[in-house]
Amino acid sequence: MRPLTCAELLGLRSHLSFLVAESIGNQRQEGRGGRDVKEKQKKLVEQLTGLISSSPGPPTRKLLAKNLAALYSIGDTYTVFQTLDKCNDIIRNKDDTAAYLPTKLAAVACVGAFYEKMGRMLGSAFPETVNNLLKSLKSAECLLELQNEAVFMWTAELENIATLCFKALENSNYGVRVAVSKLLGTVMATALMPKQATEAVVNDTSGENKSGAADIAASQHVMVCALQELGSLVQSLNATASPLIQEASIGLLETVTSVLLHPSMAARLAAAWCLRCVAVALPFQLTPFLDRCAERLNNLKTSPEAVSGYSFAMAALLGGVHQCPLGIPHAKGKELEAEKARGDSFTWQVTLEGRAGALCAMRSFVAHCPELLTEDVIRKLMTPIECAMTMMSHIPSVIKAHGAHLKASAAMVRLRLYDILALLPPKTYEGSFNALLRELVAEFTLTDNSANTTTSLLRSLCHYDDSVLLGSWLQETDHKSIEDQLQPNSASGSGALEHDPSSIYLRIPAGEAVPGPLPLGVSVIDASVALFGVVFPHVSYKHRLQMLDHFAECVKQAKGVRQQAVQLNIFTAVLSALKGLAENKSTLGPEEVRKSALTLVMGALDNPNPILRCAAGEALGRMAQVVGEATFIARMAQYSFDKLKSARDVVSRTGHSLALGCLHRYVGGIGSGQHLKTSVSILLALAQDGTSSEVQTWSLHSLALIVDSSGPMYRGYVEPTLSLVLTLLLTVPPSHTEVHQCLGRCLGAIITTVGPELQGNGATISTIRSSCLVGCAITQDHSDSLVQAAAISCLQQLHMFAPRHVNLSSLVPSLCVHLCSSHLLLRRAAVACLRQLAQREAAEVCEYAMSLAKNAGDKESSGANINPFAPGVSSRSDIHCRHRGVNITETGLEGLLFGMLDRETDRKLCSDIHDTLGHMLSSLAVEKLSHWLMLCKDVLAASSDMSTATPLSSGKDEESEKKDEMDDDTMFTTLGEEDKSKPFVAPRWATRVFAADCLCRIIHLCENSDQAHFDLAMARSAKLRNPTNDLLVLHLSDLIRMAFMAATDHSNQLRMAGLQALEDIIKKFASVPEPEFPGHVILEQYQANVGAALRPAFSQDTPSDIIAKACQVCSTWIGSGVVSDLSDLRRVHHLLVSSLDKVQAGKGSSSQLYRESATTMEKLAVLKAWAEVYVVAMNIKKEAESKPKRTIKNTDDDDDDYGTIDELPPDSLITLVQPELPTLSRLWLAALKDYALLTLPAEFASQLPPDGGAFYTPETIDTARLHYRNSWAPILHAVALWLNSTGFTCSEPAEAAAFSGLQKRSTSVNLNQASGATPSAKSLPEINKDRMHLILGVSIQFLCSPRPEEPIEHVTACLQALRTLLDSPYARIHIAEDQLIGVELLNVLHRLLLTWNPPSVQLLVTGVVQQIVRAAQDYLQEKRNTLNEDDMEKESCPVLGEGGDSGGLIPGKSLVFATMELLMFILVRHMPHLSTKMSDSPSHVATKTQLSEESARLVAATVTILSDLPSLCSPAGCMTILPTILFLIARILKDTAIKSADNQVPPPVSAALQGIKSIVTLSMAKTEDTQKQWTALIRSTLACILEYSQAEDSMPAPDEVSMLTAIALLLWSASSEIIGVQSLQNGCVNRFKNALNSSDPWVQAKCYQLLLSVFQHSNRALSTPYIHSLAPIVVEKLKAVERNRPASNTELLAVQEGIKVLETLVALGEEQNRVQLLALLVPTLISYLLDENSFASASTASKDLHEFALQNLMHIGPLYPHAFKTVMGAAPELKVRLETAVRASQASKAKAAARQPTPTVHSAPTIKLKTSFF
Repeated sequence: MRPLTCAELLGLRSHLSFLVAESIGNQRQEGRGGRDVKEKQKKLVEQLTGLISSSPGPPTRKLLAKNLAALYSIGDTYTVFQTLDKCNDIIRNKDDTAAYLPTKLAAVACVGAFYEKMGRMLGSAFPETVNNLLKSLKSAECLLELQNEAVFMWTAELENIATLCFKALENSNYGVRVAVSKLLGTVMATALMPKQATEAVVNDTSGENKSGAADIAASQHVMVCALQELGSLVQSLNATASPLIQEASIGLLETVTSVLLHPSMAARLAAAWCLRCVAVALPFQLTPFLDRCAERLNNLKTSPEAVSGYSFAMAALLGGVHQCPLGIPHAKGKELEAEKARGDSFTWQVTLEGRAGALCAMRSFVAHCPELLTEDVIRKLMTPIECAMTMMSHIPSVIKAHGAHLKASAAMVRLRLYDILALLPPKTYEGSFNALLRELVAEFTLTDNSANTTTSLLRSLCHYDDSVLLGSWLQETDHKSIEDQLQPNSASGSGALEHDPSSIYLRIPAGEAVPGPLPLGVSVIDASVALFGVVFPHVSYKHRLQMLDHFAECVKQAKGVRQQAVQLNIFTAVLSALKGLAENKSTLGPEEVRKSALTLVMGALDNPNPILRCAAGEALGRMAQVVGEATFIARMAQYSFDKLKSARDVVSRTGHSLALGCLHRYVGGIGSGQHLKTSVSILLALAQDGTSSEVQTWSLHSLALIVDSSGPMYRGYVEPTLSLVLTLLLTVPPSHTEVHQCLGRCLGAIITTVGPELQGNGATISTIRSSCLVGCAITQDHSDSLVQAAAISCLQQLHMFAPRHVNLSSLVPSLCVHLCSSHLLLRRAAVACLRQLAQREAAEVCEYAMSLAKNAGDKESSGANINPFAPGVSSRSDIHCRHRGVNITETGLEGLLFGMLDRETDRKLCSDIHDTLGHMLSSLAVEKLSHWLMLCKDVLAASSDMSTATPLSSGKDEESEKKDEMDDDTMFTTLGEEDKSKPFVAPRWATRVFAADCLCRIIHLCENSDQAHFDLAMARSAKLRNPTNDLLVLHLSDLIRMAFMAATDHSNQLRMAGLQALEDIIKKFASVPEPEFPGHVILEQYQANVGAALRPAFSQDTPSDIIAKACQVCSTWIGSGVVSDLSDLRRVHHLLVSSLDKVQAGKGSSSQLYRESATTMEKLAVLKAWAEVYVVAMNIKKEAESKPKRTIKNTDDDDDDYGTIDELPPDSLITLVQPELPTLSRLWLAALKDYALLTLPAEFASQLPPDGGAFYTPETIDTARLHYRNSWAPILHAVALWLNSTGFTCSEPAEAAAFSGLQKRSTSVNLNQASGATPSAKSLPEINKDRMHLILGVSIQFLCSPRPEEPIEHVTACLQALRTLLDSPYARIHIAEDQLIGVELLNVLHRLLLTWNPPSVQLLVTGVVQQIVRAAQDYLQEKRNTLNEDDMEKESCPVLGEGGDSGGLIPGKSLVFATMELLMFILVRHMPHLSTKMSDSPSHVATKTQLSEESARLVAATVTILSDLPSLCSPAGCMTILPTILFLIARILKDTAIKSADNQVPPPVSAALQGIKSIVTLSMAKTEDTQKQWTALIRSTLACILEYSQAEDSMPAPDEVSMLTAIALLLWSASSEIIGVQSLQNGCVNRFKNALNSSDPWVQAKCYQLLLSVFQHSNRALSTPYIHSLAPIVVEKLKAVERNRPASNTELLAVQEGIKVLETLVALGEEQNRVQLLALLVPTLISYLLDENSFASASTASKDLHEFALQNLMHIGPLYPHAFKTVMGAAPELKVRLETAVRASQASKAKAAARQPTPTVHSAPTIKLKTSFF
């Protein structure tokens, strides 16, 4: 028979799939289409049945059967019996040849398909079909299909089927074994009534537990099983098992403990193991268990069983400690040391066991405390180890003398010795290599061992991918423990605790539930092999050669089975050695060593044992890797080529084909490039050897290795390889699953090789791509789970490289079906693929998965909620799946994955499920918020309350009778509705913890997406606009409920997750207002829930980590400001008060369950929580004090009274903290002192107190450090606040405790350490100094280099603490007295800013800097004052301030220099162009960008500090720094004074103006020596500002007002320096002129104000030139107003300010000039008056001008009567206008009185700017 070509296959597929597609379409609308099929049906049936006998290949048969069945189920069914008969005839045919087999199988496939589609209809032909199949097939799977359809099988046929099943199990493969056992199990279960079965099991186990030590021999194994299962069960239940353990009626612990006295060692060990499991699940039991065991050990010394049993239990419990994060008290360890030295009769056995024990202890030490392994320690360890080595050489003679019973003990010593040596560096024992190697080689070559013991390591040393050749993939199945025992030369399945009791306390190997050490004989050989691999790379070439030759000799000497065993051990050792060489990067050695090794390896390539061939191939590859020479590799490859060309036997063909694969695997494509062509052509030829599936498997496997390792070099061979793979997929019988698995591997490797090219559209690539897709489709359809898994990973690769070409709509549903597969590997592959898909296309994946649920709902029997183990479900499936009822319900794929987390135990699988859900959550949670919150809620809220499930027999029979009347199909297909009677099982705790974590992630995702999620008003309006809008705040009650459920659960991990969620919710929603009740927040209504969630965490038996977390949540809640009622706050506050009592109980409290550092964690958490609350309380108090006091409302008025009830009085929170402060401050200082000591570098370790600190013990110092690191920052801030408010006046906090009635509390912890010795010993100043040093020391040490992962809260808390501290006068004096402290602090802050640049940190830093500078200012001022008093009489006085006489500042010692350095750093970060380095760089673009609000605040703060610095300097020092400071201020003014629409002055501008003022008015700067410099500085500053105030083309317009203000400030304050400089004067006059002529009335108004100040200047020499230049312009401007009256308030203001200037000029003028001056002013004012007619219609501004003018005239008249009269007399028309206006004014006096402002006296005009600078 010729194989179908690829094209034919594609044709056939498309033809058939079209048919299926059409028929399914017709099913939907039984109309014309259905008739179409019926018309053509006859022809179609003929065509299809004709294909049955054309020997179709496996995939073709499957499609054929599927389509025939579809055709009948849609069209007419009358010919179905004819077709069925035809098939039965083919099956009955006596032709047994291989050629006829495909036809028979096609017929069988058709029969299966018919029954699946139309089961009931074919009832009459049923018995005949069954018998026919039973005779011919013995196929379990087929029967399983029938079993679901037929009731009679589990009644009449039970006996026959059972016999048949047992027969089928002989020589079966894994697939058959699973199918047969499933069939047998299902039939048996169905035959028994389910209910009886359960009862029997329950009674059995409970009775067994009670039986105690009755029937020892029989019960031992049952007991071990039961105890191990019980242990695993409790451990998986974790803390949720506590009710079960503590229930007295069950008496679980008593029962388990009683087994510790069992005569059998195995039972005692199992009981000890079970106790370990209980203690790990419930860590609070660990310490009591240990105490109980120690006590019983003491009481029962005489019983050997008791001593052994309780010792085992203690060892097991100690072994469990590392799984309990909170540990056990350190003291317990010491007590147990004493228990070890037991034993009486001093025999060799005791010595040997003692030495084995000692070595075992040393091994544990080396394995678990690597950080303690100094060279010195290793030297000490070597002494006993060398003694043990010496002793070993004497053992054989001892055994001869004393008997063989010592052999086991001696072997145990060797095992322990090998174990510890393998962990130590080989250099340490190289002197003993010779003796050691003799022992090792003798061990694994079985020299002194008559048994043929083999090592168990060979599989693990062979490559994982080779498992397909060895069947060891079975270790990856759910039936691992059973399958392992069926494997050849595998010691697994024989593991048991009694083989090596030390495993009871050692760490369990990953992936094992219970430790199962192998028998001692195997373990010793394993250990010797492992150690051989460690030592070999360090041995001389001569010795290597001797050993390799010796190995060859050993193999030659041995015969038969023994030879196999010796060879296996030797190969494992050689592989172990080669692996060691590769890891050490050393070579194998010279030619003779290589030759010897090669001979050994090549010989085994022809060994009949497949595992040896496999090992030989691996060894060959490893040799090529360590030799690494092209000629050597070529020689090896050539040898295999020659062999393969000549050899015809299966063994050498498989061995040498693998050798080629391994060579490529280890030397890669480059190293073996020249052999690639030959290798590929040989392997392609071998793969077509249809006579041996084994040869096909090995050659395809090697081919896959070559494709993988050659990378792009393989591209030229892709087409022929692909063509071969497809041909084989179509023709190789599916029963050769290994071949199909390897074909899948090859396909995957090819896809990877072609890689991203697969996206292309060229003809060749399209062909390659469609071939790959066809290959995937065929492998997907294979019945074997491993082949299906390979198909999935191929599709996964394809999706990675060419996502557009992978059809997710069909892939995703098939993956969902596989999620319910009974095969672990298939479930793993499906989840791994989903994980990748969800990373890119989560939404599509979820959508396609949902389509599966919809389709299931459409079919006549929806498979949802079917119990996977109920019989009768596995029908309806053409995919081999545990049940077709894929559990996808409305919760979608996400729900199914959450469900899987409950059932799966495989680590990799669970981790992939977590990732997949994580990807889906990130992409979809915000859009589908309700859906995801429901998912989490369902998992968290699932109650395990049995009352929700219906009782077992609730009216079930009536129900099912009714059901039968409706549909008699039920009887035939299912067993009634199984799911109703199943009790509901709540999700496991681990799944619920994951759900709680998801909840926190959802909150976080919403936070990053839209503000409306956290704003109720916005959310409600968004919901109204579009009902589909889903926002988090609308689900707040659900969030709280979920957090509450989690936080109050039995499981500790879940409680932690719940408290975390609660904290997140409080933080995110604390400030969300409640729109319906203004002034309230939405969280207020949940006060009771929060309190209830927190209360259980403070109960007596809560573990420390949960109490610590709960304290955190308490402080967050109290500090959040949500609660406004004191009595409500008190509930949560009370929890913290009770915890504070515990903190004071001191270090050595008796009732200790966990290690001491757990207590440290708990106490520090309490102190940290109090600190956070105190900080918030002080902030509230500060805000309340800074607010203006409100008048107290009138309490008679009910409404008002109601408003004040639950409003927090400003100091309420502080009233809750106040009573505890004396205690708290003492404890806080103690904790800080501990922290300071713990952060000392290692070289100061000698300074640490020997007994530990206030809250830590010396033994747990390392873990304690972590807890201090988490809590010091808020405590530091709180201490600073306390010291600032009271502290520096309070000598010893303990004394303060007396008056607050807290003596009862202050007794227990004597924490005088906080302030040194007893209070009397130190005076208050000394105590204060210590405190200052403590706080500054801790801060500086931290700020020097905070770790990048440090939370920003720690940095801000530390800076706030410093700022608060420096608020207090005492701290200021302290820091100013020793200038170096200030400099150090500034340098540290500068360094901090280099790594931490959020603006919040920068702002805090400037705050601290300002405090340091102010402290120095105050201190200097104080000094200057005292000097001035003293030196009034003296002539010479010392120069104070930095810079002295010379003006030099010394970096590192100068406070001013350090400050400028730091401020400059901040300025350049926000305004890079200030630095010439930055502005000159080519990348710099000169643009003025508007500073952000934060940046503006920062720049303003730095300018303010800069302008304070000159006051710290001597006159000469000022001259050093002023040029820089003035330059910066002028530049900042230029860059930030930009004209804005609302005329707001930005903070940097007002700071700059303020700075100019404070600098220019400095008195100390102007001494005789500096006068010249000072004048030059002032002039150049003014020149700069004049230059900067000119508008430039490309830049935004400057703000004239700010620039004029700066000019006016300089003119006003530094007149003497500027007078007479003509160019400056002209510039200033110009600027004023421009402003006066400005079109903006605001600028005019401000200009008049500033001119006023200049005109009024006391120095006439300054003001006169300005008056002469500018007064005429002012008069002109004011005269023009008559024609152009003001239309707005601003314009009016300008006129008013201008008039003030004129009035001032009149006032300033001398008497003889007064008439002339008034002649300018009075006519102008009169021109502003309106006549009666126009007054009525004038604008408000115009009327106001009239009023203003009238009042001013009334005021001027009396002021200068003579001159006024003169002016009025000269112009009669003026007089008329004035008199008219006065009369009108008096007439409307009554009305006008209400409106007119009282006339103001303008004798001394002043500027009123937003910021007053004068």
